[in-house]
Amino acid sequence: MRFIDEARIRVISGSGGKGCVSFRREKFVPRGGPDGGDGGRGGDVIIQPDSSLSSLIEFHYRQLFRAPKGKPGKGKDQTGRDGEVLIVSVPVGTLIRDAETGEILRDLDRAGERFVAARGGRGGRGNAAFTSSTDRAPRRSEPGEPGEEKILHLELKLLADVGLVGLPNTGKSTLISRMTNANPKIAEYPFTTLSPNLGVAESADHDFKYVVADVPGLISGAHTGAGLGIRFLKHLERTRILLVMIDLSGDNPVGDYEILMGEITAYGASLPEKMRLVALNKIDLPEGREKQERVAEQIRDTGVRAFPVSALTGEGIEEIRQAIAGLIQRSGSEHEAKGR
Repeated sequence: MRFIDEARIRVISGSGGKGCVSFRREKFVPRGGPDGGDGGRGGDVIIQPDSSLSSLIEFHYRQLFRAPKGKPGKGKDQTGRDGEVLIVSVPVGTLIRDAETGEILRDLDRAGERFVAARGGRGGRGNAAFTSSTDRAPRRSEPGEPGEEKILHLELKLLADVGLVGLPNTGKSTLISRMTNANPKIAEYPFTTLSPNLGVAESADHDFKYVVADVPGLISGAHTGAGLGIRFLKHLERTRILLVMIDLSGDNPVGDYEILMGEITAYGASLPEKMRLVALNKIDLPEGREKQERVAEQIRDTGVRAFPVSALTGEGIEEIRQAIAGLIQRSGSEHEAKGR
């Protein structure tokens, strides 16, 4: 499926139904009183997150969402039927902005939330509502109120526990396929991954599961938009842990790590403060095996834990999975403690 993480849509709620002008017609009652009912309320447009969705692709093909109008009132004091609510489903993690002002209207980061994007118009009153001591037979009613119309900008920021980041062609897709149930496209050329991949991993004791997001490879200047870097980096904002992947077979692994950290720091937001682990990949190659201890020591000197691994053979994968699970449990405990 094609991955779309931004969209612009137009939502229009239903107008209220018109009030009715009617008078009772009963046998032996030549002049019955007014009995025109009110119009029904127009339908709301509600946006709600759906955990089964992972892209805004639907909104690439459909941009207009219009809720039904309320039905007009009827005689015998019958109120018109309300317009049905229109539900618009989006992935969990969708940020909704006013497209004109840029104001954030809602961050749908939890399943089960509901955001009323446009409220339906109130139904008009029928002539029965206008009866008074001075006007016993009113012949007027109200039209229904018009619905609301808004232009919204949708932006998806993936929800994941771990964000896997690295330069192009470092083996991230192979690693996430080893760690999780993801099945990404894998090939021996840069930029194989053009959209984020999500996979679910399980702790060694099977106590809990966590989500890993494989973000497309970053290049120097990513924080300014190079290689669509900003679009990719924003998906790391909601993660709890950054797993930085370095190719040990490259000419300068430590320099590659510094490039990545420079981009993460320059992008800002919450990324520089996130917990980090480093996966030193390709120890299955002679040049990788030769460099692993030296590079690991240099990175550990910066206060970050580094794990030599082979995404191809699986060597070292279990150690890094256990380290991730420990950090997730620790961060969960800290969050609960703050809540108390």
